[in-house]
Amino acid sequence: MSLSIRWLGRVSYRDAHACQQAMFERSGDYLLLLEHPHVFTLGVRGDEANILVNPPEVGAEMARTDRGGDVTYHGPGQLIVYLLMDIKRRGQGVRNLIISIESAIVETLRHYRIKGASRPNAPGVYVGGKKIASLGIRVSRGCTYHGLSLNVDMDLKPFESIDVCGIKYLEVTTMRDFCSECYFEEIE
Repeated sequence: MSLSIRWLGRVSYRDAHACQQAMFERSGDYLLLLEHPHVFTLGVRGDEANILVNPPEVGAEMARTDRGGDVTYHGPGQLIVYLLMDIKRRGQGVRNLIISIESAIVETLRHYRIKGASRPNAPGVYVGGKKIASLGIRVSRGCTYHGLSLNVDMDLKPFESIDVCGIKYLEVTTMRDFCSECYFEEIE
């Protein structure tokens, strides 16, 4: 089973979501790699009380979304990977998909000599107790969309404006904090 990978560059959250919805109807599996401008996203069961500021006051948009999870921030220097996959055809369940994604992130970090780990009952990947990657998946008719965000080389200040993933005082980090060769080139 093939997997098409596409780099989309910097794309607004709303445009990326529309792209995913359009591609969802196609056959084939895709990984969409991109970066978002400043945006806070709130999952289906997310609590608006976890957003501690008015997003426009800090130069960000706010988007309610149909993925799982609570609130997170996306911005320049963060790699977004949207997975549009037919997991039913691949014979893979949702839990196995989450474990596979977390394992792939841990292996990617290991390549850069960063020791990451997943946590039971807390989707994502952590380094030294700080979150470096978040997951938010939607499954419909056996197919996935949405995916993961990996903090590569970004300003972490906007995360102070939210209770990350609905958890008070959860700290975040970036790959750049551990690796001088981990950076995100400016996209125009």
